[in-house]
Amino acid sequence: MIKEYKRGLVAGIPIALGYLSVSFTFGIIAISCGLTWWEATLISMTNLTSAGQFSGVHTMIYPGLWLDMFISQITINIRYSFMSIALSQKLSKNFRGIWRWIMGFVITDEIFAVAVSNETVTRSFFAGLATLPFIGWTTGTLLGALLGNVLPESIMSALGLALYGMFVAIVVPEMKKEKPVIFAVLIAALLSTAFTYVPLLKNVSSGLSISICAIISAAVIAVIFPHDVTNEPKDESEFISEGGAA
Repeated sequence: MIKEYKRGLVAGIPIALGYLSVSFTFGIIAISCGLTWWEATLISMTNLTSAGQFSGVHTMIYPGLWLDMFISQITINIRYSFMSIALSQKLSKNFRGIWRWIMGFVITDEIFAVAVSNETVTRSFFAGLATLPFIGWTTGTLLGALLGNVLPESIMSALGLALYGMFVAIVVPEMKKEKPVIFAVLIAALLSTAFTYVPLLKNVSSGLSISICAIISAAVIAVIFPHDVTNEPKDESEFISEGGAA
């Protein structure tokens, strides 16, 4: 159990470092929108969704747009439901009940990408994987809210690119190992470009367009490169020892 938790901690270090810089930017934006430092930090502690938070604080400064906030948050964050469903197929037998609720709270794009690359995801590994990113995201927000105005604008713009760097670092190794991943990335990139520049498509919200790109690219790859499910799954007896752990 301890070994799996430590393995998760190590895997979560790059994510935590990226979150630290990205959430720093969120802390600054939250303050500029009229929130206090503790309100910004509380949002990061209870949400852990970058795009949703950036969208939410901008909506908060315009009173009476609660319906807009509801719609935007649904479209932006619906992808986490698909991630949870996909990841649930790889969870060890003792990873059930309240632990799946906890998993649903801390799952993000980066945490999902790292976790799903494992053949079997144990409870201890996932807990370790989520620990440092959660701390990094919350701490970065706090620092940004308190110290953001001290840094020059050029540095703040550079920090905003950290999130994209994390995506590249996570996807490229998988592309080297699995050819279908390459095609999935290309399809998603082409669709994303269409939603950015095509007149009719560019009016679709960013959250909804991300979900559409993910679903279509995954569906196409599933048809072209079907996964062989005839093989028996890996024996999970090595994880049963965790069953009585808290």
